[in-house]
Amino acid sequence: MTQLDGVVKPKTKRSKRFLESRAPKLTEDVKTAMIMKGGNTSETITQALKDIYSLKKPNAVLYKKKNIARPFEDSTSLEFFSKKTDCSLFLFGSHNKKRPNNLIFGRLFDFHVLDMIELGVEKYVSLSDIKTSKCPEGTKPMLVFAGEAFDTDNEHKRLKSLLTDFFRGPTVSAVRLAGLEHVLHFTALDGKIYIRSYRCLLKKSGCRTPRIELEEIGPSFDLVLRRTHLASDDLYKLAHRQPKALKPKKKKNISHDVFGTKFGRVHMQKQDLSKLQTRKMKGLRKRKGEVVAEDQDGQAPKVAKVES
Repeated sequence: MTQLDGVVKPKTKRSKRFLESRAPKLTEDVKTAMIMKGGNTSETITQALKDIYSLKKPNAVLYKKKNIARPFEDSTSLEFFSKKTDCSLFLFGSHNKKRPNNLIFGRLFDFHVLDMIELGVEKYVSLSDIKTSKCPEGTKPMLVFAGEAFDTDNEHKRLKSLLTDFFRGPTVSAVRLAGLEHVLHFTALDGKIYIRSYRCLLKKSGCRTPRIELEEIGPSFDLVLRRTHLASDDLYKLAHRQPKALKPKKKKNISHDVFGTKFGRVHMQKQDLSKLQTRKMKGLRKRKGEVVAEDQDGQAPKVAKVES
């Protein structure tokens, strides 16, 4: 590829396809996350990153080498790796004396850090510690958020949005009942965030709808909120902007009431009621010597007698 006046021009068909894949689209691809560890990590953080990678696969990239970076002080290295791997989400793990067992969830907009939230791991149970059958790779999870803080506190609201972006998986048009087998439950209580992972078991209930039981499969996290870096309201609004082509077009003469019922208004031309076919009855038959005359308006017929 050659660069001329700030415009990258491809030399080969392969580089052309690569640039087309990175070009803006009306419907963007599935968000990919890069998972990396800092210069100093503990065994807990290393295993936690692997478990989260197994939940996020195949839409994730795991960096096995250590990266000496401090996202809150300098995010240029994260932005470089994001542009290299085309990832819009990241998870950074680190460990030090001041902030032990540290996880930083974040997302990027236009290859620049939009917002990131630092969480400390107080208690952790890995996937391998819970001896049960797991969900298949790539299963789209159901996300459940519990706790008042997710609806009232600004930082918890942004954390809810960030976790939804991170774990939601691909957008699908339809879901079968047997495919709803993975549940991620997030609870905000007393300043802590609890993350639990469950597998749905469909049991016999004696009717068509099965009985649901939840079995914990791991991983399990008890987290505490530490530092936050939130985008401004203007930048956050800009990141949510949709192209005009994706916005639904407004249809004329169609409205909805408060219950969601759809109403349509139909415009009809003026009708000639004299040619309207009615039920044939003896009383409506025309007599001999009667002439049907129209009004000047041409709306209703009148019967006039003709004297002989």
